Amino acid sequence: MMRRVTRGFFGLPMARMVSDQSTNPNYPAEQAKRHSQQKLTALERVQLFCDAGSFRERDALVEHTCTQFGMEKKKSPGDGFVTGVGQVFGRPVYLFSHDFMFMGGSLSGANAAKVCKIMDEAAKVGAPVIGFNDSGGARIQEGVDSLGGYADIFLRNTLCSGVIPQISVIMGPCAGGAVYSPAITDFTFMVDETAHMFVTGPEVVEAVGGKAVTKAELGGAKVHDSKSGVSSGTFANDLVAISQLRRFMSYLPSSNREAAPIVPTEDSRLRDVTGLNTVVPLDSKEAYDIRDVITPVVDVESFFELQPHYAKNIVCGLARMEGRTVCIIANQPRFNAGALDIDSSVKAARIVRFADAFNIPIVTFVDVPGFQPGVAQEYGGIIRHGAKLLYAYAEATVPKLTVITRKAYGGAYDVMSSKHLRGDVNYAWPRAEIAVMGADGAVKLLHRKSSPEEHKAHVAEYERNFCTPMTAARKGFVDAVIQPSETRQRLCEDLKRLERKQLANPARKHGNIPL
Repeated sequence: MMRRVTRGFFGLPMARMVSDQSTNPNYPAEQAKRHSQQKLTALERVQLFCDAGSFRERDALVEHTCTQFGMEKKKSPGDGFVTGVGQVFGRPVYLFSHDFMFMGGSLSGANAAKVCKIMDEAAKVGAPVIGFNDSGGARIQEGVDSLGGYADIFLRNTLCSGVIPQISVIMGPCAGGAVYSPAITDFTFMVDETAHMFVTGPEVVEAVGGKAVTKAELGGAKVHDSKSGVSSGTFANDLVAISQLRRFMSYLPSSNREAAPIVPTEDSRLRDVTGLNTVVPLDSKEAYDIRDVITPVVDVESFFELQPHYAKNIVCGLARMEGRTVCIIANQPRFNAGALDIDSSVKAARIVRFADAFNIPIVTFVDVPGFQPGVAQEYGGIIRHGAKLLYAYAEATVPKLTVITRKAYGGAYDVMSSKHLRGDVNYAWPRAEIAVMGADGAVKLLHRKSSPEEHKAHVAEYERNFCTPMTAARKGFVDAVIQPSETRQRLCEDLKRLERKQLANPARKHGNIPL
C-alpha cells in the first residue's frame, strides 16, 4: 500500500493513506478537519511515535465480513485500525491506533483480531504494546462479534500484565466496554480537551439520574486527571502526548525479563546537594514541597511525575540515578500534611507493583504523620485500601531504599517501605521523628491529668526519648542516620551494589491482595 507525505498541523511532515481515497473520497477533507482540531490521524500518530522510518504496518488490507445493515458496502482497508511494529530509541514496540475517520474507529471482530495478533507476538518476543485510543466503541452492526472482540483483547491485557509494559493513550472518545482495556493496562494517558472516557454516556446519565452533564464534565481528561485517578497524566495535544510518551518509554524495560535501560550521564553521585540540609523546616508542623528533596537527589531533569494532580498528598513517578531508572514514592507535606488516605494508598500501591513487576528499584521518601482519620475514610475502606500499599511494599523483591526525612508515625511508618517489610537500606535524616504518634498526642494519652507545666515537661521528655531516629537506629530498624547532603551519594552507591540482588517470594499461584 502506497503512502505519501504531506504537511500536517504545526507544519510537521505527516504521512497519509492514499489508497483510502478510493474507498473514502472524503478522506482528504476529513484529514484536514482533524488537523484543524489539532488532532493527528491514526497512521500519523504511530509514525510520529516511532523512530523515523521504523514503523511497519500489519494487516493493512484486512476488512470486516459483516453483511447486515448494508455493511457490505462500507469497507476500508484496515477496517478502522492501524496495527504494526516499530522502534522507539532503537527498541521494538507493538502498536495499534484507532482510525476515527472510518466508522468512528469502532471495534469489529476483524480489527479486534488484528490487535490480538500483535499483542500475542509482543508477549512472545518481550516488547511493549502501546494503544492510541480514539473510538466510538463497539460496532453495533456486528453485535456479539464486537463484544467478543473486546473480551479477546481484555484477556490478552490480563495475561500480558506484568510481562510486558502496556500503555494506553486516550486521544478521543473511549466509552462503554472500550474503557476496560485501558483500565487493565499499566498506564493511561489522556489528551486535554479531545479525550474523554466513561462507562455510560451523558445521555444515559441524564436519563437515569435526571441531571444533564457534558462529556467533559462526565469523563474529560481533567476529571480523570484530578478526581477519578484513571489518568496517569494529561497532555496538551497529540504532538505533546507523543513526544512525552517517547520520553516515558525511555525509562521502561521492554519486558519483565530485562532491566530498564541505563542512559549515559555525566551527573555525578558526588554532585553538590548541600541545599538539602535546609529543605525541611525547623518547625515540624510547617509544610514543605517534597519535590525539593526529590529533584536534587535524582539525575538532573530526570523526574517524570505520574498522576501529579491526583492524591496530591503523595508524589509518584520515575526518575534516574546515575542513568538507572528508579521508581520514586514520596509523602507530600504540602497537602494534608502528607497523611496516607484511600486515594494516596491506591495511587502508590499501583506504581510500586509496576516497578516490582519490571525490575525497577524503589526509592521512598517518608514524611508521614499517619493514616488520615475520619468517618469518610473509615466508611470508604481506608483499612482495606491502606493494606494495598502495605501489601505492595511487602511483596516487592526489587531493591528498596528508604529515606525518612521527617515524620514516620504509627502504622504509616511500617507501611512506607520500612525495614520490617524487607527494606534493603533504610536511612533517616538527623531530625527524623519515628514514633507511634507525635509527642503532644502521646502525652495527652499517657498523662491525662497532668498540669500545663507538667504536660510541657512530658512532651520534651517524650521527644528526647522517642521522636528521634536514634532509638530506631539502635535497634537496627534504621541502617544509618545521615546528613541530607549525603543522600544522593548514598543512594547511588546502594543502587549500584544492589544490582545483583536476588530475592524470591514463596511459590504460589498468586497472592490475594486486598482489593
